[in-house]
Amino acid sequence: MPGGWVILGVVVLLILVNSIKVVNEYERGVIFRLGRLVGVRGPGLFFLIPMVERMVKISLRTLTFDVTPQEVMTKDNVPIKVNAVVYFRVMDPARAVVEVENYQVATVQIAQTTLRGVVGHNELDDILAEREKINQRLQQIIDEQTDPWGIKVSIVEIKEVELPESMKRAMARQAEVERERRAKVINAEGELQASEKLREAARILAEIPQAMHLRYLQTATEIATEKNSTLVFPLPMEFFNLGQKKKEET
Repeated sequence: MPGGWVILGVVVLLILVNSIKVVNEYERGVIFRLGRLVGVRGPGLFFLIPMVERMVKISLRTLTFDVTPQEVMTKDNVPIKVNAVVYFRVMDPARAVVEVENYQVATVQIAQTTLRGVVGHNELDDILAEREKINQRLQQIIDEQTDPWGIKVSIVEIKEVELPESMKRAMARQAEVERERRAKVINAEGELQASEKLREAARILAEIPQAMHLRYLQTATEIATEKNSTLVFPLPMEFFNLGQKKKEET
């Protein structure tokens, strides 16, 4: 009999030990009593009724997962592959356990189907240029669908958009043509500004003959500096008349 009491005591001790539960600060315990939900406990230490109550532990920390690349046909019939990353957390542990069998797998599936649907309703240029807007749309739709499960989807980000090789070459050609167009426009604008300055300079030289004479001398000096040769440069008679007038005035 003493041996039987020892065995019984060990069994009771094991049952008591298994009934003691500790839940961390970032966790909650969903308690079921004979299959019926009785509430959420934690954090800290608490006891379960042996053989009557059981606990499902749920983490409240933000979880993240990558949505596998999805093949999508855009609105303008361009086949692409797109993947994303989703951040979510459990806001209601009881609903996350009761309302869906596996809330993580369910959220992943919702994210995949939503990603295909939203991207497929946009043209390729919009997907590349308005990614932030598409991210917000994805987050809103996924969050609405997971809300009955007590899940809050906080961030959805498209990570990469993989284009066909033919589309990459076409976009590269388009970018090159656009760069050439901009270069021609800038060159034309420069020519226009230069012609306006030359027109203004010609007008000033025409109105002031002395300025033209000084320009002659400046040009002769520049040519003589660059070329080691004899230069015959005609001077208009008005230049000498101008010097004679200055002597008479003095």
